[in-house]
Amino acid sequence: MPRPPLVLASASPRRRALLEQIGYAPDAVEPAELDEAALPGELPEAHAARLARAKAEAVAARHPGAFVLGADTVVACGRRILGKAESEESARRCLTLLSGRRHRVCGGVTAIDPAGRAVSRMVRTAVTFKRLSPDEVAAYLASGEWQGKAGGYAIQGRAAAYIRFVGGSYSNVVGLPLHETYQMLTGLGLPPRPHGTI
Repeated sequence: MPRPPLVLASASPRRRALLEQIGYAPDAVEPAELDEAALPGELPEAHAARLARAKAEAVAARHPGAFVLGADTVVACGRRILGKAESEESARRCLTLLSGRRHRVCGGVTAIDPAGRAVSRMVRTAVTFKRLSPDEVAAYLASGEWQGKAGGYAIQGRAAAYIRFVGGSYSNVVGLPLHETYQMLTGLGLPPRPHGTI
C-alpha cells in the first residue's frame, strides 16, 4: 500500500519547516483561505481551536484519501487576541502591550486521516518579555521582522533577545507544537518518514 499523502493546510513557511524537522515533510501545502477574524466574544483558545479545525476540514474536502494538518496560533494577553501585525503602528501597539508582561500563545492543531477521523489539540505556552526600552522597540520595528507575525514578534528571530521566560512548548510559539503534532499523526497511523527520504 502506498503511503497516503500529507497535506499541510497552511501557507506558513515556519510550520512547514517545523513539520520537516520531525520527519513529516508535507507532500502538498494548501492554505484554506478562510476568514480568520474572531467571532464576537470569542476567547483566544476557542478562536485558535476553531480555525485549526476549519482549515483542516476545508482542505481535507479537496484532498480525499490524504492526511491533512491544520493549525492556528493566537497570541493572547488576558482575553484579548493580538492578531498578525500588518503595520508598524499595530506592531508597536503589540510590543508596548507585551513589554514587561507575561502573555500566552495558544496553538490549535487538527489532524484528519484519510477515513475522515479528526483529532484536535490545544497547546498553551507562557511567554514573558523583558521591559522594552523605546530604543529596543524602535530597533525591532526597523528590522521588519514583525510583519505578518501574531503579536508583532517572531520568537525564532531577533525578538529572542527580549524574551525572559518560556513555559511550555517553544515550537508552539514558532507556529506548531511538535510533540503534540507527532502524537496526533502517529496516533492516526502516519509515522514519520525514515531519515533521508522525501
